[in-house]
Amino acid sequence: MILRANCKINLGLDVLRRRADGYHDLETVMFPVRGLFDEVEVLRTGGAGAELRTEGIAVDCAPEGNICMKAFRLMRDRYGVDGVVIRLVKRVPFGAGLGGGSSDGTAVLKALDTLFGLRLAEEELVARAAELGSDTAFFVRDTPQLCTGRGEVMTPFPLDLGGMTLVIVKPAEGVSTREAYAGVRPRMPEVPLAGRLRRPVAEWQGTVTNDFEESVFAAHPAIRAAKEELLAAGALYASMSGSGSAVFGLFDDPARAARLRERTPFVFAL
Repeated sequence: MILRANCKINLGLDVLRRRADGYHDLETVMFPVRGLFDEVEVLRTGGAGAELRTEGIAVDCAPEGNICMKAFRLMRDRYGVDGVVIRLVKRVPFGAGLGGGSSDGTAVLKALDTLFGLRLAEEELVARAAELGSDTAFFVRDTPQLCTGRGEVMTPFPLDLGGMTLVIVKPAEGVSTREAYAGVRPRMPEVPLAGRLRRPVAEWQGTVTNDFEESVFAAHPAIRAAKEELLAAGALYASMSGSGSAVFGLFDDPARAARLRERTPFVFAL
């Protein structure tokens, strides 16, 4: 079976505190981007083990370290599934804060659940996905979610951006999650993120913020410049997604957004 593993953007990201276990408590709204996706095909072979075949953007790790293979091993060890070929067509840039790898891993979980007739409840799929990473669980639901804890605790957050055009710019340089967290300064905002996101989009800039931006922009001026370019082009709101390095803008004028197609191929109507 073939699944589209779409990516996401973060609408606001507040890093609240460092936890005793070394992780951070955060608050963010993850929003699915269905126009930008990897293709994940999983086929049963009747044999043993799994084989990963990749196409598209070169994957930056050995097959055994790929999250798709980690997802297979998790499902094999817990439910006994075995004997598959996984074909990954990579389109979502990695090291971008768009959750492309997390989405791929969750797509493998979903495909194995269907192919082997496991019929896992959503809560169980969420729990398995959370074992793979902090934002992996989001892609089980794949609808706007207010994410707390380290990102795996989700509450539906209805948010209609219909009529907006989304533009994503991925600078050439990347930002590792380790680097982003090393530079962040946890804080408690005066107004919770959910309250700020209920304001009109035109009022988000400067209030719906990403706490990773300050240190990442200082170390990577090209990422700051990409955000400033989106605002100069007419975006109502622009931000870095996750820990970067991708930035995105929300436009209420499709024509202004379309002018950026020479800068980036990632222009989508929402």
